[in-house]
Amino acid sequence: MAGRTLYDKVWESHAVKHYDDGTTLLYIDRHLVQEVSSPQAFAQLSDAGRQVWRRDAHLCVADHAVPTTDRSQPIDDPKARTQIARLEENAERFDLYYVPFTDARQGIVHVIGPESGFTQPGITLVCGDSHTCTHGAFGALAFGIGSSECGAVLATQCLRQTRARNMRVWVEGEFAPGVGTKDLILALIARIGTSGANGCAVEFAGPTIAALSMEARMTLCNMSIEAGARVGMIAPDETTFAYLKGRTYSPAGSDWDAALAHWRTLYSDEGAVFDREERFDVSALAPQVSWGTSPEQTAEIGGRVPDPASVADADQARRLRATLDYMGLEPGMQLRDIAVDRVFIRPNSSPRGIPWMPSSPPRASSGARPAAPCAWP
Repeated sequence: MAGRTLYDKVWESHAVKHYDDGTTLLYIDRHLVQEVSSPQAFAQLSDAGRQVWRRDAHLCVADHAVPTTDRSQPIDDPKARTQIARLEENAERFDLYYVPFTDARQGIVHVIGPESGFTQPGITLVCGDSHTCTHGAFGALAFGIGSSECGAVLATQCLRQTRARNMRVWVEGEFAPGVGTKDLILALIARIGTSGANGCAVEFAGPTIAALSMEARMTLCNMSIEAGARVGMIAPDETTFAYLKGRTYSPAGSDWDAALAHWRTLYSDEGAVFDREERFDVSALAPQVSWGTSPEQTAEIGGRVPDPASVADADQARRLRATLDYMGLEPGMQLRDIAVDRVFIRPNSSPRGIPWMPSSPPRASSGARPAAPCAWP
């Protein structure tokens, strides 16, 4: 029998039922709930008179509408203010964990999951945000869903899904100074296009990937969606386990040993068949510049803005002209001459220095229990 890929292993271990049309009912282990995509989902529950099926599988946090200014002040934007207030109300009403936006532990939803240990290898994890593929860096099958699907997960912990094709990006070599994983993923997208991985679950593998930090792996998986893939994954290893050990939601004691034994089986078998493969030697990779309005409009820092007149495809040339007009660029100008006029710097934090879950849970109501460690097959 042919070996199985990492994606296949996690998919099959969560399959509840296979249907004649080729879809599968998947069990969903974890759900990150944010303020933009959840109001409609909670409304579905209310309208149907349903409750949340498994409270400890959901973690609520506002991040899309949170201001970058002083959070001790009222939120100026009325829509943002309403979205956050609605999430707080729904967390209170349905008795779910909620991390207040003024809390020291609050942050980007796809960072909170790993920092708290809520994200773990081998689980299925969803969120109403396309960049949920970030969590695949831990060997999780993680993907973004819509509001109606969020409602289904709240009510049933299951989703009906279509299995993806397997694609592997094999990476070797050492990064040159000043070059990193963001350059790698941009170079991949420039090569295959923003629809190049449509219908695929992308696994990043190879010696270069094995040498990366968890943060660097998250960068790769985060941008899988920009290449058209809904899922990006990396097999968990000792770096993954060291990162997760001691996190609030990570297993402990004998549960940790049992989880670790399962996590070590989460890799693509020798002989596993991939439908598509791309290979990179990063030792030849230069810093990349995304100069246009799409991630696929990327080139090396020493390159030049392309000329629409040199593009044979009329529709592609038209889109390129529109991009240059929008960006205020001229054909042939050097990329290194494009001025940087906006920079956003997010203050660094030390999640291990802040107890993620205090004795009083970070939620709107009282009496909740910490989420149980994820069950493994």
